[in-house]
Amino acid sequence: MTNRTVLAGLAGLVLTTLSSAAFASPAVTLDSAVFVERITPQSGRMLEPANDLSRGDRVVYVVRWYKLGGDGGFVVTNPLPRSVYYQGSANGDEEVSIDGGRTWGKLGLIRIGDRVATPEDVTHVRWRVDPRTASRGQGRIAYSAIVR
Repeated sequence: MTNRTVLAGLAGLVLTTLSSAAFASPAVTLDSAVFVERITPQSGRMLEPANDLSRGDRVVYVVRWYKLGGDGGFVVTNPLPRSVYYQGSANGDEEVSIDGGRTWGKLGLIRIGDRVATPEDVTHVRWRVDPRTASRGQGRIAYSAIVR
């Protein structure tokens, strides 16, 4: 897999939102950025724009949401590109899917047959933004993945 293939997969990231209340659904817009974590002896850990990636690189996604109107909370759902495997979220309250978004649960609790699902099995990640948090008007979600 080339760096361009990986970057194309990351650039093709699609974010969706779902309202928690059909009639009072908030209008939400999303913006995302992808960074690669670099570690150097001089500077320590740094985030750089994800322009050049290699197998094993840790990428950090930052999703910004802006509530434009409406009431209630909403859900942000993110399908993961096949070129990465999920590592974790900054706030830890996310749910993951291992079957393309059909079922959801906490990583470490959901199973594939006789085994517990691993980060490599995750196909989608979602976060529920509760009405109180949504009322702030904007927020950020950050999570990381490793390039396969």
